[in-house]
Amino acid sequence: MAVSDSEKKLKIAVLAVQGAFIEHEKMLEQLGAECIELRQAADCEQDFDGLVLPGGESTVQNKLLRELGMYDILKAKIDAGLPVLATCAGMILLADTIGNDDMRCFGTLPVTVRRNAYGRQLGSFSGMHDVAGIGKFEMRFIRAPYVEKINESASASAPADEKAAGSDGVHILGTVENRIVGVEYKNQIALAFHPELTDDTRIHEKFLKLCA
Repeated sequence: MAVSDSEKKLKIAVLAVQGAFIEHEKMLEQLGAECIELRQAADCEQDFDGLVLPGGESTVQNKLLRELGMYDILKAKIDAGLPVLATCAGMILLADTIGNDDMRCFGTLPVTVRRNAYGRQLGSFSGMHDVAGIGKFEMRFIRAPYVEKINESASASAPADEKAAGSDGVHILGTVENRIVGVEYKNQIALAFHPELTDDTRIHEKFLKLCA
């Protein structure tokens, strides 16, 4: 889904204070987007069409977002409807509640997640599973979280490709062994796995359509 010369080139901001952000940039650039890295507050003041919150260490990312003066700016942008793709640690940053931790970052996604949910013995694993609206997708998990529950402030509904127009509930994008590993809510796509570590661009294509 590379962008043609006649189409607007989307500018995507990638949080680059810690974690695996380079892989997201490479995939987005492959699809024709321009990427900018967010490392300090001044970077966040730019205009951009979407935001990527990458995998990494959520506690460190949360701390740096606040120390570097980026938190309030990005929170306001997300609240205002800026499209977000969040993977692994990024899902934790968006979550309203973390079931096994007191940490809270943006809190814009009305779900409860569990950090490092699969334990050290399953620190990394992968498998082919269904993603709503996309089909079979290689899900790669690295010390992954999962969604324990949809919070009362937003009702879970059908997969995103089946949702009624105008519905604003939390839409389940994928499950593995009855655990929710992907959701979409308004302007936010949050995944427990790492699509950027595969050669499959379909999730990033979905995100860019949200940004267009």
